[in-house]
Amino acid sequence: MPRSEAEALDPRPLHARIAADLRDEIMSGGIAPGAKLPSTAQLKARFDASNATIQKAVQLLKDEGLAIGRAGAAVTVRENRQRTLRPAKSLTRAVDGEAYPWLAEFSEQPSAARSTLLAVEEVRTTGDVAAALGCAEGSPAVCRRLLIRIDGEPAELVSSYYPPDIAHGTPLTEPRRIRGGTPTLLAELGFPPRRSVDRISARVATQEQYTTLRLPGDLPILRTLRTVYGDDQRTIEVTVMVKAGHLYELRYEFDPQ
Repeated sequence: MPRSEAEALDPRPLHARIAADLRDEIMSGGIAPGAKLPSTAQLKARFDASNATIQKAVQLLKDEGLAIGRAGAAVTVRENRQRTLRPAKSLTRAVDGEAYPWLAEFSEQPSAARSTLLAVEEVRTTGDVAAALGCAEGSPAVCRRLLIRIDGEPAELVSSYYPPDIAHGTPLTEPRRIRGGTPTLLAELGFPPRRSVDRISARVATQEQYTTLRLPGDLPILRTLRTVYGDDQRTIEVTVMVKAGHLYELRYEFDPQ
């Protein structure tokens, strides 16, 4: 397609379009972790672009944490930058003395993943959270907000909501981490998780999400709205999880019926 026609259909600056193509190759494995990016000369020929434009494109990938290198040296794809998560692990209860599976799933080395409790408070629910809880707009819920870091970098912002009659008088309302995670505690309280439904969407980050996750630019975030059901299909937990869309993929496995 001629450049003029491409520019009419995709008005992004050329360096942003080049970075998008390279980003897709990195995330799809076309350029493997640890491999070198094509040279500036190769990229100039491929995209019919100037040195400055290529450098700006590569800098975007560096800012996003997908590539590393310095001026005048080869630029390589960072190892383990796109992580594969298995959401089914989140309902697995922790075994005494072992890492909570949800955190362990973030890293091949569970010790590299850490969660920080940001707030525990009663809030008024709205929108899809209220609908998932099965309550009216403005109804109260206990909200626990966490920030998960991997190797010191913000990875995921988590907000979990609980019906007051389940949470009140339990550690869910206390400003401390829950040993073994909430699946273990809910089971101990008589509300064992039986089924989980995820709704996943790509969105533009809010101001809070952008700053908390230290996002590098206008890349989308992945938002998961998870509804956990207990016995009799009662909603016992609703969680909103937000992570950088360019650094994670979600893996679901299904058995043929």
